[in-house]
Amino acid sequence: MDFSGKVILITGAARGIGRATAEAFARLGGTVAVHYHTSRKQAEQLVQALPGKNHRAFAADLTNPVACESLINEVTKHYGRLDVLVNNAGIYEVKPLKDLNYADWQQTWKNTLGADLTAPANLCFLAAQVMMKQKSGHIINISSRGAFRGEPDALPYGASKAGLNQLSQSLAQALAPYNIFVGVVAPGFVRTDMASALLDGPQGEAIRKQSPLNRVATPEEIAEAVVRLAADGMLSATGCILDINGASYLRS
Repeated sequence: MDFSGKVILITGAARGIGRATAEAFARLGGTVAVHYHTSRKQAEQLVQALPGKNHRAFAADLTNPVACESLINEVTKHYGRLDVLVNNAGIYEVKPLKDLNYADWQQTWKNTLGADLTAPANLCFLAAQVMMKQKSGHIINISSRGAFRGEPDALPYGASKAGLNQLSQSLAQALAPYNIFVGVVAPGFVRTDMASALLDGPQGEAIRKQSPLNRVATPEEIAEAVVRLAADGMLSATGCILDINGASYLRS
């Protein structure tokens, strides 16, 4: 896998899965556009730490459609092209149904769909316009085991990720004639800094036991899956959904 000369935009890249993915692409020669929303310090530190050169941080609130357009325009203006888009940014709101009133219910759907489905959809559309002119490109969307297994305490999250899966597969068919390939990575639990408190707390053992490996994935394992799907050697995998959940949820 060699991404020399390739420009990769990763959303939510300041930490967690996004950070590990940025590091993986940079090690393989890619030039990384590091998107962040509020984590400016972490994003700038990452840019400085990445191997290679010409990496840059870009700020945007992706729930704003205008900001999505500005982000793609800024990246393509700075680099002159866009070869890989990784839609990693998203939110996860724990909102048990029994604790919500109707206004709360409306708000959590608005928040989650805006961040986890509409924002990636907008970026897919905008990136596709660039890639169609280039006649090449890859889009990798980060989904979740929850799209299949269910999210009883975060219902909009599971629904948004299921929608993202279907969007990705439809895009794979629509964009294939333009030499643009679309894939999905669907992780289970991942040991990110945000999940560490939960994994190190009373629920941690039960979460680890969901997998016969008796552990959760690392961000680096998810990043490995992303770069493999973005590599030219995996072109026939367009439209695939790659489960990285340690056999904690199996489907056929």
